[in-house]
Amino acid sequence: MTKPMYKRIMLKLSGESLSGEKGYGIDFDVVNRISSEIKELVDMGIEVGAVVGGGNIWRGRNGGEMDRTTADYMGMLATCINAMALQDSLESMGVVTRVQTAIEMREIAEPFIRRKAMRHLEKGRVVIFASGTGNPYFSTDTAAALRAAEIEADVILLAKKIDGVYDSDPNINKNAKKYDKLTFQEVLEKDLKVMDSTATSLCKDNNIPIIVFALDEVGNIKKALCGEKIGTIVGNF
Repeated sequence: MTKPMYKRIMLKLSGESLSGEKGYGIDFDVVNRISSEIKELVDMGIEVGAVVGGGNIWRGRNGGEMDRTTADYMGMLATCINAMALQDSLESMGVVTRVQTAIEMREIAEPFIRRKAMRHLEKGRVVIFASGTGNPYFSTDTAAALRAAEIEADVILLAKKIDGVYDSDPNINKNAKKYDKLTFQEVLEKDLKVMDSTATSLCKDNNIPIIVFALDEVGNIKKALCGEKIGTIVGNF
């Protein structure tokens, strides 16, 4: 077995990834498949933090004429639903898991406390960070970058619907060019939408590499962890 390149990781999952082919809501066959891959990492001794988006339930930009702040808070609550679904799936497989939220809701999750989160990770527990940063106008990408910096993660594994970073949308442009490696500065200058610019800058400033890969292919999380050439790696090269 290839030796893992990283000890502590931040796994960023989009909300849409949990909906599978349905495109909305939660497909538990998909959630269980993702959980089984996370369990494999935990069994290898990897410390796993995770941030899940909420786009399968609610997207703030779909709020129409709704107040942006209200719409964003609704999106934060959607991430909590996804976090609880992932937690339930992981624990059904025997993986000890904690959900920590940026918005306090003590009956269902712990509040985010950095030292407590790091202690959970050291004990081999998966920590799922929900509610984004707890602030409107910030995405769950930014939350993933922020929490990764706070827990001193070695890398962000950014699981997406497509298999890396392209110079244009490969679903629209069949001639879109895929990048194997990019610097943070190139991502910002080319406006490549790997993560939003705030998240990209956070990773750049804190020297946290990002590996962008397709989640649909079984085993890709482990492959990314072990440094196999999949997707696109972004860093300070």
